[in-house]
Amino acid sequence: MDFDSCFQLGYVIKSHGLKGEVNVFLDTDEPQAYKELESVFVEQNKKLVPFFIDKIQVRGDRAVVKFDGVSTIDAANNLKAAGLWLPLTFLSDLDNNDFYYHEIVGFKVLDKNHGDIGEVKAVYTSAKQDLVATLYKGVEILIPISNDILYKVDKKSKTIFTNLPDGLLEVYYEPKDED
Repeated sequence: MDFDSCFQLGYVIKSHGLKGEVNVFLDTDEPQAYKELESVFVEQNKKLVPFFIDKIQVRGDRAVVKFDGVSTIDAANNLKAAGLWLPLTFLSDLDNNDFYYHEIVGFKVLDKNHGDIGEVKAVYTSAKQDLVATLYKGVEILIPISNDILYKVDKKSKTIFTNLPDGLLEVYYEPKDED
C-alpha cells in the first residue's frame, strides 16, 4: 500500500499504561465510525506497515489502541508520533458540494471577480481555520475554507468556484503598474 492510495486517519500521541497500548488522535469528524477497526497502516521509516488491532476504545476524538505484537511500553513508545493510515476505500462518498481535502489538490480555482486563481497545491488545517493554498502570479495565496468563499466544487471538471473577499489577493500580492 502506498500513501497516494490512503488517507491519514490520525497519529499516535503517546504510550498508555505498561502493556503496549497507545493513545491515538483520530483526525476525523466521526471518530465513532472507527470503533470496530481491525487494522491500520502505521507510518514507519516513510513506509506504511500493516498493524492488526487487538482492542480499540474510542473516546471523543481520541482512542486507546492495543496493537497485535506491541506488548511493552518501549514498543509503544517507538510508535509515538507515527501516522495511522487507511485505504481511500474506507471513505464514504460525499454528496453535492462536500469534499475530502486530499481530493481537491490539483483542482483549478476560479473566482467570480478575478478569474483563474491557480491550482490547489495543498490544504492546511488548523484549529481556527482550514485553508486552500494556491499559487497566484507566483505567490502563495491562502483561501479560507467556508461555504461563503468556496461556494461550489465541481468534481467532474476538477474546479473550485470562489467568491474571494475584497482585498484578500492584495494581502499577498501587490500589483505592479504593468499588470
